[in-house]
Parts: sequence; C-alpha cells; structure tokens
Amino acid sequence: MNTIAVIFIIYLALMVAIGFIFYNKTKNISDYTLGGRKLNSWVTAMSAQASDMSGWLLIGLPGLAYGIWAGTSEAIWTAVGLAIGTYLNWLFVAKRLRKYTETSSNSITIPDFFENRFRDTKHILRVVSSVFIVIFFLIYTAAQFSAGAKLFSTVFGLDYTIGLIIGALIILSYTALGGFSAVCWTDTIQGTIMFFALIIVPVIAIADMGGSGEVAARLAQLTPEKLGFFPMDGDSVNVLLLASALGWGLGYFGQPHILVRFMAIESPDNIKKSRIIAMTWVIITLSTAVIIGMVGKAMLPDLKDGETIYMTMIHLMFNEVVSGLLLTAILAAIMSTASSQLLVTASSVSKDLYGLISKNNVDEMGMVWISRITVVLVAAIAILLALDPNSSVFGLVSCAWGGFGSAFGPLILFSLFWKRTTKQGAIAGMIIGGAVDLIWYYMKSVGGIFSIYEIIPGFIASSIAIILISLATKLPKEIEEEFNASKC
Repeated sequence: MNTIAVIFIIYLALMVAIGFIFYNKTKNISDYTLGGRKLNSWVTAMSAQASDMSGWLLIGLPGLAYGIWAGTSEAIWTAVGLAIGTYLNWLFVAKRLRKYTETSSNSITIPDFFENRFRDTKHILRVVSSVFIVIFFLIYTAAQFSAGAKLFSTVFGLDYTIGLIIGALIILSYTALGGFSAVCWTDTIQGTIMFFALIIVPVIAIADMGGSGEVAARLAQLTPEKLGFFPMDGDSVNVLLLASALGWGLGYFGQPHILVRFMAIESPDNIKKSRIIAMTWVIITLSTAVIIGMVGKAMLPDLKDGETIYMTMIHLMFNEVVSGLLLTAILAAIMSTASSQLLVTASSVSKDLYGLISKNNVDEMGMVWISRITVVLVAAIAILLALDPNSSVFGLVSCAWGGFGSAFGPLILFSLFWKRTTKQGAIAGMIIGGAVDLIWYYMKSVGGIFSIYEIIPGFIASSIAIILISLATKLPKEIEEEFNASKC
C-alpha cells in the first residue's frame, strides 16, 4: 500500500469517527437536521463555505480556467459572481432567516419555513419545495460522486465505477451516523484543508517554472490571442457569457445546504463574525482555484481532461507524503458538499414528505432513522446518475445550482423582505422559476438567447410571478402581523 493511500485511509477514518461521536449525541430530529441551533461563528462560516464550493472548486473551476482563453475569462467572472453572491447572502439573508425561522415559525427545514411563513395548511409549498430539493440534490450529489470517482481514478488508477462506489460509501457512513453536527464539524476540518492546499499548489508551481513572468510567456506561446479580462466574441464582449458567469451569484439565495447553516448558528449576533471569516475564505480560494487552472495550462498544455489539472500538478511536483496531504483537499471538498446535500434531502423527505403522507405517529428517534434510511436511498440513486465517466462536474453542478437559485432564491428574498408576499404568489413563483430553469436548460442546444445561464431567466420569471400573483391575491392579517413582529 503506497503512502498516499495510507494518508487517505487515516483521513477517512477520522471523518467516520466524527460521525460515531455525534451518533450518540443525536436525541431528536432537530439535532439530526439542524444541530440544535448550536453552531459557533467559525463552524458556521467554514461549514457553509466548504459545503458550498464542493469538488467543483478544485476540479470544475480549475478545469474551466484551464481552457485558455475563453475558459479563463468565464472562470474569472464566475468567481467574481460567486464572491458577490456569497457576500450579499451573508449580509442580507443570514441574520433575517435565522431570526425568522426560530422566533416566528420555529422551522428546521426550508420547506418547513415556507409552509409556516405563509400558513399553508394544504402543504402545497412543503410538497413542491421538497420535490425540487430531491430532484436537484440528486443531480448535485451525483456531481460530487463523479468528482470523487475522478479523484480515485486519477490518483490510484482505479476503475471509475469502483472509485465512485468507494467515495459514495465513505460519505454515506458519517452522514447517516452523525447527522448535521457531524457534517458541520467535518466541513470545518475539510474547509481548512482546502484553504491551505489551494494556496500551496500554485505558489510552488509558479516558483518551479521560474516565476510569474515565465508562466505568462508560456501562456502567450499557446495562442496568438491576448488573454483578455472579458469573454470575447470576435471583437466584442460576449455579453451572454459574461452575464451567465456573473449569474452564478444569484444562486446563493436559494441553496438549501447553505441556508440551513444560517438557521443553525447559535445566535443571530454571531452572523457578522461568520461573514468576515466566510468572505476571507471565499476570496482566497476562488482566486487560487482560477490561478491553478492558468498555471496548470502553462505547465501541462496538452492534458486530455482539464478537470484533472490540480491532481496531475500535485503528482508532478511533490513526494508521496505531501501529495497525499494535498489530494485530501479534493476529497474534503467532495465530502463536505455531498454530505450536506444528502442530509438536506433526507431531512426534507423524512420531515416534509413522510410526515405528511404517513398515518403512523413516529417519535423523534423514529424520524431520525427514517432520515438515515433516506440518506442511503438518495446516495444509491445519485450513484446511478454519476455512472457515466464522461460526466462533467462543472456541468452537473451548474444544472443543480441554477435550479435551486430559480425555484427558491426569489422566494427566500421576498419572504424575508416583502411582507405583501402571499401564499399564492409563493407557490406560483417557486413552480414557474423551477420550470423555466429546467426548460431553458434543455433548450441550450438551440443556441441564441437560450445560451445564457438558465438561472437568469428562471430567477426573473419567478420574481415576476411572485409580485403579480401576490398583488392579485389577499394577504391574511396574521401573516402581516407576524412579519412586522419579526422585524424583517
């Protein structure tokens, strides 16, 4: 057994051990899905960002930047959009959502919040939002499993399918055992590893090639075109591509696995500290991920799969001990996001769907076990979706991110900031946003206006539907009073 394998095994054993620790501390469904709202500022920030970025940060984004030149410009503006979206989410949504979900509606899942916020006694919002969560998180989790399979395939030469199953089983184990607290604490460890690994690799690579001047010279030799800051279409800026890249930032307002971190922080007063920590992490990691793709292109211009550039660079530059430590960053990124997505999906199915359709009264620990079983089932389906070795991590993440941003993003904002939002407007906005996003996604092959990232038309359509239908329907007095009392 080589050194890298030993390091991986030790690291994975540590993650599973954390799952066992929190297994014995889980007493009810709130503990399992929201950690009892006891997260401190550091864990909230690191967990939110580690679960946010995923294997995409070390595989998908560097792979996009590797595709000099248009790819680099798109990667840069995607990173800018994500950084802006992260900041606005922490600034405007985090504190209000934390206060509203505890003091006014006592909600522990996003579907739970939507139903309580709008007094939806027919459970339409709960069911529709839960269905969207299952659909989009299956795609999102499949992306993480695909990234894990590429990692094991590249590092150990394993068959893609075998690597896929190994990675999925490891993530499944500690998620099912420890629930939300285990996921958040492992996220914090994983986010720290990702942070330092993303800094070390490009710094050493640039030094090995003789400095930034040599890197620039090598890149210049690859094409007669000059690397531009804006994505170009001939002699003009490619507006659709630029808008699509920046549009990633809209997705933050609707990502359940990030929003639940806001709901779980110990006190709303801790949000500001968490925001500072989160933004420092985000700006540095996004910047270095793009740099890795560009430096990697200069070092290895003929790589067949650009999404393996980070792994390949590590193999060339470091010994097995250092390589093993740096490669765990990818594993950390994959595990942090996949575990969060599995848990949110399981929570939605057990609390938001099973609780509605089952006529049997289930106690708190019974609901926990239903959640654990759901984690297993969702993981199995995600494995099937990720079986294609040619799956693009960037493409899969893009699809799921856009879906959540369109279906949930506008509704989260209107729920927290516009008291005139009605139940009918909420239902219409969610369904129309999700539907437009999916239709736009499948029309991409047509080109033209359909080449813009689907989150943009989906977000706009959802917002318009919420406004128009809300203005056309009556706002119950008790909803208005609750909104005013929440000081949102």
